[in-house]
Formats: sequence, C-alpha cells, structure tokens
Amino acid sequence: MVAHYCSSQGDLVRTLNHRGLDISDRDLVRQLVLAEKPDIVINCAAVTDVDGCELDPERAYAVNARGPENLSIASGEAGALLVTISTDYVFDGTKTGFYTQRDQPNPTSIYGQSKLDGERRAQQALARSIVVRTGFVFGLGGTNFLSMIVDRARRGEKLKAINDSFGTPTYAKDLAIRLRELAQRDLPGIYHVVNAGNGASYEEFARHALDLSGFRASEIESVETDALNRPAPRPRNSRLKCLLSEAIGLPVLPDWRDALKDFVAAQRQADSIKQVPGEVAVSS
Repeated sequence: MVAHYCSSQGDLVRTLNHRGLDISDRDLVRQLVLAEKPDIVINCAAVTDVDGCELDPERAYAVNARGPENLSIASGEAGALLVTISTDYVFDGTKTGFYTQRDQPNPTSIYGQSKLDGERRAQQALARSIVVRTGFVFGLGGTNFLSMIVDRARRGEKLKAINDSFGTPTYAKDLAIRLRELAQRDLPGIYHVVNAGNGASYEEFARHALDLSGFRASEIESVETDALNRPAPRPRNSRLKCLLSEAIGLPVLPDWRDALKDFVAAQRQADSIKQVPGEVAVSS
C-alpha cells in the first residue's frame, strides 16, 4: 500500500519483501542501501505475529529490534531519512484514555518489547529517524482479523470478536498517505498515526464492518480476551492520539467509520474485478 501510494504520487520507488532483503542482516542492508542511495527509507517490515513472537523471541528481536537499527545505520551512511513503523503494543493498556507521546511505554509482550527496542535503536543510531506508532490496521491485502472479517463472513465461517480490548482503527490507505507526508516534512520524532474517533473494540469494528457489507452482525460471537488463552498478553486499551501532527500542519485523519466505508467499497470493487472473465489471446 505504501509503495503503491508513493508511486502514484510520482515517486521513484523500489520495494523489497522479506525474501528480497532480510533486515536483520546488517551487511546485506548496508550493501543494498548504499548501492541504491535513496532519499528516504520507509521500513514496513516486522514480525507481527504477537503469539509467535512470544514463542520465538530471538526472531522477534532480530527483525523488530535489530532490523530498524541496521536500516538506520545504513540510512545515515547514505544520507537518507528513515521512517520506521512501530506499534500501539509498546503500551501496557492500563490507561483509560488515549496514549500520547507523553506516556511512558511499558510493553507486556515480547512483540511490544521488541518493537520498542527497535524504536530506540533506530533513534540512537540515526537522529534523522521518524518513528510512527500505529495499531488496529486494516486494508486491502491485509491478513489480520480486521482486514479479513468481511471475507470470513462471506465464506460462512463462524466468527468470534473480542469485546474488552480497545484500539484506534487505522486504514492502511490513510496510514500510507500520512507516512509520505511525514517523510516530506523530514521532522524526526515519534508520531502516533491512527484514524480519528474514540476507538473501538474488535467486536465493535467487526459488527460495523459486517453491517456495511450487508451481513448479519448478530452472528458474531462476543468473547472476552481471557477466554482465548493466547500465549502473549495484549493491552486492553491501546488507543492512540498524536500531539505533534497538527502542530506541524497535518490534518486529523478521517474518522475510522468513514475509512471503513471506503475500505468496504474498495473490497467490493476488487471483488467485482475478480469476477470479470479474463480475455485470452491466441497467436499462431
């Protein structure tokens, strides 16, 4: 999504997935960044499987902590700005309101700890680093619960949604736009990037998404976090608010409910394109 949006704005973009570049390998990162000499490096790479991180801390720290550090060192040598994405899970979830940059991080999971370590390593290695914390991300092509809820309902799957964990939903499209805006301003620091609104539980988001898509939201089973017995702890409240964006002239992102409408419409359009019979060209 980030690469697509930046390309649509006329930027010359080179993208690499984890097979194209292992960001935990410092030598490979340095070799590639110095060869490309980019103006901006945007790091979207991460191990985001929260329970998987709990079971494999070494891999979590290799990618989520040492990866941003490797990119920041290489970016510094190349004269590039680094933008790296972090998470709302750097907070412990005990606060009742929104978390801002003034709040002290206190992650409770290996995932959150590794991402916080990545923030700090990046900033220590390169002063010209922008850290973007976000959470509850949904968008086309996403594989997490929020992105897949409508597809799962369409397949007739039995749905469960957590009713006691809250965050600020963030549309990947809006996140991509804001990442580019921050890169253009080139003002290092920590930013919280989420859609506007009071936030939502997984259940509230899911029911709203299904209502917009024409499915019966009543078929979702409401469950509490503890009932799932997952390996990694999660913050019960990880809602974010930014204290810096408006101060540097960036408007508040659209309300998450409006963003969700856009997402559902984009899903319908993508589905309709898939259903159009393709043409076959035959040459002799």
